[in-house]
Amino acid sequence: MTRRLFEHLVAEISVAAEIALPRYALWLELHSLGWNPDAMTTEQAVAFVDSAVPSFLGQRGLQLAPRSARRLRRLVSQFNPEHPTPYERFEAWGRAR
Repeated sequence: MTRRLFEHLVAEISVAAEIALPRYALWLELHSLGWNPDAMTTEQAVAFVDSAVPSFLGQRGLQLAPRSARRLRRLVSQFNPEHPTPYERFEAWGRAR
């Protein structure tokens, strides 16, 4: 996969936590687990959500409600890089004007 999965992961974790999370900190966290954010697999992203997101958020004084955690897991596991994200669609519309 490309960096699109990482971008999606950052956005979805931020939405779930209701705060803009630092991308670089997330990047470093993934590297510390031995994963390349540019070449993550969906399985790695889901494993990160299941095992590392609670501690990553906890380091920042945040936590997800159980429902938000389930939604985050579902959205990350169902990400298809062949389809543009809403953000990418809006970005393309803005360039077209």
